[in-house]
Amino acid sequence: MTADSTGISTGTDPSIGELVKDVSTHLSAVVHGEIELAKIELSSSVKKLGIGAVLLSIAGVIALFSLFFFFFGIAEIIAWAGLWRWAAFAIVFGFMLVCAAVAALLGIRKLKKIRPPERTIATTKSTVEALTHRGGAG
Repeated sequence: MTADSTGISTGTDPSIGELVKDVSTHLSAVVHGEIELAKIELSSSVKKLGIGAVLLSIAGVIALFSLFFFFFGIAEIIAWAGLWRWAAFAIVFGFMLVCAAVAALLGIRKLKKIRPPERTIATTKSTVEALTHRGGAG
């Protein structure tokens, strides 16, 4: 049954044109909803990606610049304690590489925690399934 402009039932079945218009309107609303859900989930993933990238950048800065004088001093102390100077600096260099590797692994672990937009994928699949089975049993 259809309703006139006042919302009162006229007692007739809707025409094909009205049904197509309704389907088009509802489909448009569903698509817009899916897009909004995708935006929300992807913004969360982008934020995690940014945090992981910043952590990797920090690892590089620490490895190259920030602790240079500290490690140089440690090498001098080791050399002063009686070890050959070249060996003291080699030990400190190895320690610096280990620090950089740990920071890089933490950044990579953070990046691997990024997940695909699962709710968007699930609702999109269910929408496609509903549309493809519209003529099924019932």
